[in-house]
Amino acid sequence: MTTRFKYWVVSASTCLAVMLAVGSVLGQGADQSDNYKQLGVFSDVVARIKSDYVEEPDMKSVTLGAMNGLLEAVDPFASYLSADQYKDYLANKDTQKPDVGLILSKKFGYMSVVGTVPDSPAAKAGFTMGDIIESLKGISTRDMPLAYAGLLLQGAAGSEVDLGVVRVRHPEPQTVKLTRTALAIPPVEGKMLPGQVGYLDVNALTSVQVGQAAAAIQKLQKDGAQKLVVDLRDCALGSPEEGLAFANLFIGKGRLIYLKGQRVPQQNIDADPSKVITSLPLAVLINHGTADGAEVAAAALGDNKRAQLVGERTYGDAALRKAITMDDGGAIILSVAKYYSADGKAIQDADVTPAYLVAEPEPQVDVDENGEPIPETEPQSQSKKPLLDDPVVKKALEVLTTAKA
Repeated sequence: MTTRFKYWVVSASTCLAVMLAVGSVLGQGADQSDNYKQLGVFSDVVARIKSDYVEEPDMKSVTLGAMNGLLEAVDPFASYLSADQYKDYLANKDTQKPDVGLILSKKFGYMSVVGTVPDSPAAKAGFTMGDIIESLKGISTRDMPLAYAGLLLQGAAGSEVDLGVVRVRHPEPQTVKLTRTALAIPPVEGKMLPGQVGYLDVNALTSVQVGQAAAAIQKLQKDGAQKLVVDLRDCALGSPEEGLAFANLFIGKGRLIYLKGQRVPQQNIDADPSKVITSLPLAVLINHGTADGAEVAAAALGDNKRAQLVGERTYGDAALRKAITMDDGGAIILSVAKYYSADGKAIQDADVTPAYLVAEPEPQVDVDENGEPIPETEPQSQSKKPLLDDPVVKKALEVLTTAKA
């Protein structure tokens, strides 16, 4: 039995016990005596691990693993930070340092890629949603706080960071070296397609990109666009607030979304009629890499019947997160409220599902004579098909053509 596997067994067992106990304690209407019984089971499990496991476990590591496992089970973007880690987090969270451009969550205890910043070192290296980062700078990411991993990926421009990676398209672990750089998000691009259809490619939804999108839409309308296709695929960078600002460019009235949590009263967010810039028929392209602000925009546009959604289900991440300080000086970063679409679905729980499901073709991976994947010489993300050959774009054009005026 390997050290990693033994550690996994202990951590997983403790984590499961913690989740059972805490779930019981927090359960609405649960019998108090049953709560204490479950806590007793948890204590007994911990005692048995300590006394009967094949070797003396590091209980501090086991407890840390259980806490991170519990947070991951509740929220894949949650983090537990020790006192020292939290100090570093507070000192650096608002700084814009050179980075590699990875957008991460937690999966199976490790860092999982949600997306990449366009044209970043990570994007150019071909990272894609679902890739697992097993190690960072030689340190296992197992139970590493998500927020702290983000800090470790930052550093001086030109400096390198080694990542141990298990890629979706490559079953064998590999080491990837990325060079940190100042990140620059590509501008929003607009172009005319046949049939007087304007196409808008949106890679991120920051305040800058929302402004660029507004200008691009106005230009497309001046150029004669009668319909619009907005591409939000693999758009994982940008806050829910900017996603709402983007949706408001197309929606002039009604509820865009609402926010609600256990201790956060419902906040209804309605459209501002003064912000609308177009009433053209609209199709929005989404996929598994559409996250955060882009998901909020897609949910608002779809539920308000303002746009036809085409593509694949989104990632499932749209929440208000807060750092909650602990008695030991550490903190947990946790979702305290979720964004709900107008029809009452929590985006973080239900994702955003398009009315027209179109799967994107799987990238082709060359293999050698032994069936092993041949390393990519050119990143998949950099070799896009012509737009009119893209099956998702084709479907969007079909939908717009057949839709009733």
